[in-house]
Amino acid sequence: MTAAPVIGRLSIFPLPGALLFPGMHLPLHIFEPRYRAMVSDAMARDRRIGMIQPMGTGGDATALYDIGCVGKIAEVEALDDGRYNLVLEGVALFRVVRELDVTTPFRQVEAVMLPAPGDDMLSLGRRSSLELESRRFADAQGYAVDWDAVGRLDDESLVNGIAQIAPFDSAAKQALLEAQDIETRAELIIQLMQFFGRHDGEDKVTLQ
Repeated sequence: MTAAPVIGRLSIFPLPGALLFPGMHLPLHIFEPRYRAMVSDAMARDRRIGMIQPMGTGGDATALYDIGCVGKIAEVEALDDGRYNLVLEGVALFRVVRELDVTTPFRQVEAVMLPAPGDDMLSLGRRSSLELESRRFADAQGYAVDWDAVGRLDDESLVNGIAQIAPFDSAAKQALLEAQDIETRAELIIQLMQFFGRHDGEDKVTLQ
């Protein structure tokens, strides 16, 4: 068995509720000084940033989930006041090996890249169920959706796009990120949307 490639060091952006999947794009507005420093460092090296969720809200020392996604800066706009507007393109999922002891204001980890799942296709029944449940969910929440454009998406873009933007809590989002394939991820999205529909007064779906 071939060992997963180790990333020597990876600067991380711990952001609750923010997912990035390989091949998908995530716009970010960077304003905190430590993360402005992170962007400057990434631009001087390999343009890579690790998007990962913290497990809580305990400040800089908050524990991290094990799995995140390496994003490459595909677009960058440097503003006059030092802030940045970025678009990250997902490269690959990674697993944290250990957090590094660093002097930079931003956190860094050693990580291994995870292999891409082999099957990126949904069964016809799962695709149909996902689109139907998504329509119900969007109607209930008052979202305006271009369903013709949605119907033209390939399975992977459809599933991962919903997972990125859905208003679920951090634990639920992490479960989506760690799903073993898109068929499993699609089924979990359907379950979460159905649960949300029964708990309409809550801001976010909570996965226990």
